[in-house]
Amino acid sequence: MEIGFKILVFLAVIVTVKAEVYIVTVDGDPIISYRGGENGFEATALESDEKIDTTSELVTSYARHLEKKHDMLLGMLFQEGTYKKLYSYKHLINGFAAHITPEQAETLRRSPGVKSVDRDWKVRKLTTHTPEFLGLPTDVWPTGGGYDRAGEDIVIGFVDSGIHPHHPSFASHHTAPYGPLSSYKGKCEDDPNTKKSFCNGKIIGAQHFAEAAKAAGAFNPDIDYASPMDGDGHGSHTAAIAAGNNGIPVRLHGYEFGKASGMAPRARIAVYKALYRLFGGFVADVVAAIDQAVHDGVDILSLSVGPNSPPATTKTTFLNPFDATLLGAVKAGVFVAQAAGNGGPFPKTLVSYSPWITTVAAAIDDRRYKNHLTLGNGKMLPGIGLSPSTHPHRSYTMVAANDVALDSSAAKFSPADCQRPEVLNKRLIEGNILLCGYSFNFVVGTASIKKVAETAKHLGAVGFVLVVENVSPGTKFDPVPSPIPGILITEVSKSTDLIDYYNVTTSRDWTGRVKTFKAIGSIGDGLAPILHKSAPEVALFSARGPNTKDFSFEDADLLKPDILAPGCLIWAAWSPNGTDEANYVGEGFAMISGTSMAAPHIAGIAALVKQKHPQWSPAAIKSALMTTSTTIDRGGRPLQAQQYSETEVVRLIKATPFDYGSGHVNPRAALDPGLIFDAGYEDYLGFLCTTPGIDAHEIRNYTNRACDYSMKHPSNFNSPSIAISHLVRTITVTRRVTNVAEEEETFTITARMQPSIAIEVSPPAMTLRAGASRKFSVTLTVRTVTGDYSFGQVTLKGSRGHKVRIPVVAMGHRR
Repeated sequence: MEIGFKILVFLAVIVTVKAEVYIVTVDGDPIISYRGGENGFEATALESDEKIDTTSELVTSYARHLEKKHDMLLGMLFQEGTYKKLYSYKHLINGFAAHITPEQAETLRRSPGVKSVDRDWKVRKLTTHTPEFLGLPTDVWPTGGGYDRAGEDIVIGFVDSGIHPHHPSFASHHTAPYGPLSSYKGKCEDDPNTKKSFCNGKIIGAQHFAEAAKAAGAFNPDIDYASPMDGDGHGSHTAAIAAGNNGIPVRLHGYEFGKASGMAPRARIAVYKALYRLFGGFVADVVAAIDQAVHDGVDILSLSVGPNSPPATTKTTFLNPFDATLLGAVKAGVFVAQAAGNGGPFPKTLVSYSPWITTVAAAIDDRRYKNHLTLGNGKMLPGIGLSPSTHPHRSYTMVAANDVALDSSAAKFSPADCQRPEVLNKRLIEGNILLCGYSFNFVVGTASIKKVAETAKHLGAVGFVLVVENVSPGTKFDPVPSPIPGILITEVSKSTDLIDYYNVTTSRDWTGRVKTFKAIGSIGDGLAPILHKSAPEVALFSARGPNTKDFSFEDADLLKPDILAPGCLIWAAWSPNGTDEANYVGEGFAMISGTSMAAPHIAGIAALVKQKHPQWSPAAIKSALMTTSTTIDRGGRPLQAQQYSETEVVRLIKATPFDYGSGHVNPRAALDPGLIFDAGYEDYLGFLCTTPGIDAHEIRNYTNRACDYSMKHPSNFNSPSIAISHLVRTITVTRRVTNVAEEEETFTITARMQPSIAIEVSPPAMTLRAGASRKFSVTLTVRTVTGDYSFGQVTLKGSRGHKVRIPVVAMGHRR
């Protein structure tokens, strides 16, 4: 018996050494689109795209049937113990994730009834003043009954790194009690340590998904938490941006940086943890999380996550297990906001491609933090640092870390980084300003400004200065809160001024050792933000279009990103045990940037639209957000986008729809858009079927539908934007609008375009009764082939004051 047991263990080791996680899709409709006929089961799909009652006996029995089929397929092909099924996907796609060998994957690929086999791939995070900037407290919340009703009974699902449930942004005891919500069927895991539920009414569901991470050997329960607990910080931050409680004081180091609020402070939070501290996450876990979230009945999905790379076997950007799952979510009536990605300012850097997803770019809002260092020679050097000032009307001696290192052996510890107080001489630093170097270690996260502040404070310094000696143009520096005066000089030329002044005033002996420190300086107050009119601007890091239809980077006939929202220097909740940002370890709040922060702004605002218009489809909500957005900044100028410059300071250029999509979100206008461009599952299939280069067989694999080509061209897809990547001579595209206002309205339709492309609309005007739909056409004709895109817009101006605008992008070709 003993020998046999050892042989089995040995066999298992062989399997796990070679095994990998694969996502497999199989014949047969998932619950969301099953129309009956299989094994006597009645249909589970509804006629229109909306939520299905997942608790009905019909749905649960069909779900059991699908899972049984998955188990039977694996059991027929492989010996028990040589594989492990991780998940059955039943709701949005029909398939499973399994830990198998490449040989077993090949066996599956050749098996009848198997449609696709994809090796799992990784995803990454796409890493508060914004309610005021967006006008929510004055213009939007009052229309829905105030902040204490904003988002009432709307559930936002977060597929992220979990949540810190004890944070005041998610507390339920300061608000009116949250009653049960019959439409939501999700469950709450208990904290393994405290045995307490992660839920409290505000947090209505909390689950974690890590089977693929475990199978891949990436999951460490000591570090990553086998629970919905946020060990990273990112998940708590995104949840608070969308749905955090209103008026929570943001306190760090004894200072208050204003009050934080989510976009929809009364919305419920449903947590689906699929991202982890050290490695990000895996698509198999993310798909399981999305499948569960839609099954449970979320209204909105917020995804600040995107694939690291394309899946190995997929040709088109629009069809893979991840995007196909999201297509199923939208079919189920769930609005999906996804971060565009942080690969900007370069073109074609998006990680969110599909028409059913709302792809969100990141803007800088009107709040900037600045500080300055005044030198003894009268020069004032600008920099950043969220810190108090040194004593007014007084200067302090400045000492460089390298000059106060305890001995030469300290060099191996990079003393200039000021990360280790024990290698520096406290006697020489006490009462002075410590000068440190901002090295590459800060960029990669092995050094932090937080640690510099701790070192300086521990050694009795009155403050610290960080000097940037060489830096890549466009490097992004964010201000970091500090308990003592501190500043980062971000411009190389200003850093050089400081170093020159320090060297001239510091006397040394023949060995280079300092005899006397004579450089003096004072640090200004950087705690108060400066409000700028040149806002919003497209953030440097925000991913840019054109959108692509395949991984050869061929342009798609679909504009992305869709919309712009605040994503730069966003204050929100943080998990005190979060490790994602070295500067905020142990803190309850963090101010960070990324399209990760922009997506939950849109998710929260979508919740407000959904609250006012509960019957609207995801496409209708997306249309309302897009057509009412603005392309003008607060100063009345066209939106600008940050771009790299030859110097270290970023420059601003006129932004285009490839930077911002339709424009910057305007929540008040989105609640009453006048007209919407609606679309449903059949429209998305029409877009896929008419996109050149997409194999109809691949579409059938993921949707179980044969192609209908009546849309003729993907640019006829009824989106609130028009994109034509290859315009030869002339093309006419159609759009259908629906009047969602309560009264009849007459709209005049106008269009303008850059001169290389002519644009015409027909009819020039139309009258729509409340609830009525009408079509109009837009004709684009090449005048001059420039080799570049031309930009324009179509505007529908209503007699009752509604203004509906859609962007147009087109590139002319000779043939």
